[in-house]
Amino acid sequence: MTAALSSSTPLVFEHVSHWYGDVVAVNDISAVVEPGITGLLGPNGAGKTTLLQLAAGLMRPSGGTVRVFGESPVKNPGIFRHVALVPEREALPGMLSARAFVEARATLLGLRDVHGAAKAALEMVEMDTVADRAVAGFSKGMKQRTKLAAALVQRPRLVLLDEPFNGLDPRQRLQMMQLLEARAAEGVAVLLSSHILEEIEGVASRILVMLSGRLAASGDHRTLRRMMTDRPHTVRIRASDVRTLAARLVAQPAVMGIDVEGTDAMHVRTTDYTAFSRLLVRAAQGDTSSGAANAAPITLYDVQPTDESLEHVFAYLVER
Repeated sequence: MTAALSSSTPLVFEHVSHWYGDVVAVNDISAVVEPGITGLLGPNGAGKTTLLQLAAGLMRPSGGTVRVFGESPVKNPGIFRHVALVPEREALPGMLSARAFVEARATLLGLRDVHGAAKAALEMVEMDTVADRAVAGFSKGMKQRTKLAAALVQRPRLVLLDEPFNGLDPRQRLQMMQLLEARAAEGVAVLLSSHILEEIEGVASRILVMLSGRLAASGDHRTLRRMMTDRPHTVRIRASDVRTLAARLVAQPAVMGIDVEGTDAMHVRTTDYTAFSRLLVRAAQGDTSSGAANAAPITLYDVQPTDESLEHVFAYLVER
């Protein structure tokens, strides 16, 4: 019989830090993960995997506390029965079938009906028709679903997934989202990581953004989209007459500053990229919008945002 849990809150990080020697992987993170789906978003190397491993109890934090249902997950079998981690890296013995792999986990967990639990888990991820094939012959997507079946075999109340959509085609990705949504509807807490906002904004009700081990922002996907859209942008422009074009743009409200680079290029900082794009076209066409005669048109050779990578976006969120 399973002992009663100390708390109904699935996961709490309180000023959690973790470092490997001189490398700080997680830096003073505080967050609460409630039932439902929470996304953990950040570029590669942000510390997402370390945070998931801390939540699973695979290591102790160097500072702060991790609480899973009110208790430390480290060396805590009572808590481990309620938590499942699906790692990004492959950890599947190729000689085993999917059924044997899932049954092995069910046996290790001490489940009474090993075969029945494994069968239900494989059906849940639609791997039951190939369950007796060797894992070595599986595609990456099939291996992902096999790992998920093994994680779900004990019906955990907290599921941790590290980049679960890697290797999945669009149909499998939709299938995975529906599966996670079904678990969330049952009251399961799901924390999944990704470096792609589009992968998790459609399924996660809340998103935690990480950069360089720190929590940069949190909120629903609409809040984060607005924060990312409203941030300053830098645009590199190549044109036939950058000095004249700069003179036409510099007094506009959407323009924060201009740096001319040589004879045919400049960098423009803007507060509203959409408005600036329309403004740039008019300025290049010679539309003064002042009632005076239009000026000579300027040829635009290239217009390229220079800070659209996730690293730039997340760095801005950290600095806010």
